Amino acid sequence: MSNKRAESQSSASPVQSVDRALQILELIADAGEAGVTEIGTALGVHKSTAFRLVASLEGRGLVEQTADRGKYRLGVGILRLAAATTARLDVVQEARPFARVLAADTGETINIAVLNNGAALYLDQIAATAAIQSNNWVGQWIPLHATSNGKVLLSGLSEEQIRAEVGVDLTVFTPATVTDVDVLVAEVEEIRGRGYVIVVDELEMGLTAVAAPIRNVHGDVVASLSVSGPTFRFASDKVDAAVERTLLSAADVSRRLGYR
Repeated sequence: MSNKRAESQSSASPVQSVDRALQILELIADAGEAGVTEIGTALGVHKSTAFRLVASLEGRGLVEQTADRGKYRLGVGILRLAAATTARLDVVQEARPFARVLAADTGETINIAVLNNGAALYLDQIAATAAIQSNNWVGQWIPLHATSNGKVLLSGLSEEQIRAEVGVDLTVFTPATVTDVDVLVAEVEEIRGRGYVIVVDELEMGLTAVAAPIRNVHGDVVASLSVSGPTFRFASDKVDAAVERTLLSAADVSRRLGYR
């Protein structure tokens, strides 16, 4: 295939351009640094196409020129992306020992979630020791407005940010689901002051959960720790005891992340 033909196909295929941009990052990561001509040869594209791709990556801070102006290396933007992932892994690593103890103390399911793309992304789960267990939510995005974890994560945001995250149309899951944004904002304000939330039957009928925030060294809410179980079993005094234990566990994790 000629370079002109390859270049034409690149222009016609945004997906192919994305794939080539990722190839460039992998190439530079493996080699340490690479020039536009070298990159073009490796990708089988014209030098001008390679330059446009590299320029886009440079604009995002994902690559940067070395002292030798013809060479590129990975940029600090890569560190920013990596730091976001590392922070999440740190939360899971620090929280898991406390989550295990919390699961043993309550006999119910423990979940750790973070705010991601307008939803609560569940990063880790410790299954209940009781016979009836909650669903496995790990890796799933769960609605913010209908879950204990979601509401705790919203408590770390301003009212403007809350409205931006949840939008105006709140999905109805059960008769207990909060569907009015103003009501949700008021509830989140109460959660912020109280430091925890109890949610009953809002996402699923028969599901009760309590949650508390995990904070970083700056005091920001970076994750949520929850205890959930079947409403018929996880109720009244057991919920009150779980609230106390969840608050203590979330505080322990927060201290491990540097919060005082």
